[in-house]
Amino acid sequence: MDPVIAGILVAIGLIALMAIGTPIAFALGGISLIALVASRGVAELTYFGETFYDRIAEFGFIAIPMFILMGAAVASSPTGRDLYRSLDLWLGKLPGGLAISNIGACTLFSALSGSSPATCAAIGKMGIPEMRSRGYPDGVAAGCIAAGGTLGILIPPSVTMIIYGISTETSIGRLFIAGVVPGFMLAGLFMIWTLIACKLAGGYQNPMAINAEALKRTIRQNVDANLKALVRVLPFLAVVGGILFALYGGVATPSEAAGVGAFLCLALAIIIYRMWQVGPIKLIMRDALRESVMIMLIIAAAEVFAYALSSLFITQTVAGAIADLEVNRWVLMGVINLFLLVAGFFLPPVAVIVMTAPILLPVILAANFDPYWFAVILTINLEIGLITPPVGLNLFIINSIAPDISLRNVLMGSLPYALCMVLGILLLCFFPGIALWLPNLIMG
Repeated sequence: MDPVIAGILVAIGLIALMAIGTPIAFALGGISLIALVASRGVAELTYFGETFYDRIAEFGFIAIPMFILMGAAVASSPTGRDLYRSLDLWLGKLPGGLAISNIGACTLFSALSGSSPATCAAIGKMGIPEMRSRGYPDGVAAGCIAAGGTLGILIPPSVTMIIYGISTETSIGRLFIAGVVPGFMLAGLFMIWTLIACKLAGGYQNPMAINAEALKRTIRQNVDANLKALVRVLPFLAVVGGILFALYGGVATPSEAAGVGAFLCLALAIIIYRMWQVGPIKLIMRDALRESVMIMLIIAAAEVFAYALSSLFITQTVAGAIADLEVNRWVLMGVINLFLLVAGFFLPPVAVIVMTAPILLPVILAANFDPYWFAVILTINLEIGLITPPVGLNLFIINSIAPDISLRNVLMGSLPYALCMVLGILLLCFFPGIALWLPNLIMG
């Protein structure tokens, strides 16, 4: 069969399976199995099983469940509450400061948990009711949390960066550090838009204007409690800093650093927050196991899917067609960005990375783009997909936290932050050093 026709049929089959609600891993594996058996016969079942197992049997993948366990330990403890209180103490008095403190809390919690949904849930449960009680517009309250949560897949330690590194055989330590400056740049852009949105809305109340004297008394009463909350958070931040130091200094491999980090975060959660009961520990393990299995199934199924595409010469045909395009390399990058953006609308970041990164990397290198810079570009595109329909995972998480805020209001409040991410991509295209300066400085 002609590779183009085969590719169209595979794409239609995959879309149809996902449209009827089939989990992504089963959709990828099912369509791959059908394609292989139809083109090469029942004997391909042997290679299907071998490919499925061999992909997830790599030692490097141990880092994924360990980082997920680390994030689950943080997300299941009151760390998010303490982080939120600490930042509110310092920023809450400024005009629009409460919303800015929420973005700051999302930024730091993202570094602790590495999970966008966990960040949205942990910070949103406290931040959204508090902002609404102080008169912030619903769109600003929901949008800043939804957007802040997306930073979880960019700011290290990031599970998606690990998957990109393994899929493309690039340095995970360099990928982590490449996401630091862009991550904080996006957080800064989010804060700037939040200030503008608060000024434009005009309907929110500056907390100092509600009752200045009463608020001052409340702040004085809460200073000690909030400072204690900050002290409780600092050990978790120190663990993240230690992990990054171990990776960048060549002291430990990602798997070793992830294992130590998971143990320390779990121990800190038990000691600091006295989570001695079996129930909380069981909940942490359950959440970590559930997310790890989901991600590993997607990775294994995507490897089989890639094998099927390669066997049908679909991958080679697409890569050759892209490489043969006689266009400026920035036009090519624009086409790739558009493709990633659309893919992110429908698929979770993990699925997009394992399906597209191995195919796109040779094209990126042939066009003389840096693979670590491209990893940041790819991740930001996938962040946009987290706050845009039809999937928009963070939108539904915010809607579940505050069901009286309509999904439309959540979406409208989040779209300006998606434009901030587009601006971030443009800045990275004009100034690649934003992503490459720090890795080159630290790692050479």
